[in-house]
Amino acid sequence: QVQLAESGGGLVQPGGSLRLSCTMPEQTWRTYSTGWFRQAPGKEREFVAGIARGGITTYYAQSVKGRFTISRDDAKTTVFLQMNSLKPEDTAVYYCALSPRFAQDREKEYDFWGHGTQVTVSS
Repeated sequence: QVQLAESGGGLVQPGGSLRLSCTMPEQTWRTYSTGWFRQAPGKEREFVAGIARGGITTYYAQSVKGRFTISRDDAKTTVFLQMNSLKPEDTAVYYCALSPRFAQDREKEYDFWGHGTQVTVSS
């Protein structure tokens, strides 16, 4: 019922940067908060970053704090994840997800999920 369009993944060297995008329908923009999650092969999906619907409050996993920045563009109904100082351990499929509340890392509270975009950090 709600389709999310993720993009921006790719191959980057350690220390490099990528910017992920998650574009959502207008109907969800004003009522949903957004989270970014990632999942590496053989690993459980983990929370990366979240932003409240107002775009002011953010929340980050300890592993990415200081390196990643989540933000919103109202005109484009798009949430971004700016990833700097990337490390090989950041390699994963990254997913954006929507919650009717600011669910932060509470994965079960997210209602809609994108199909994911691959991020590979390697020399």
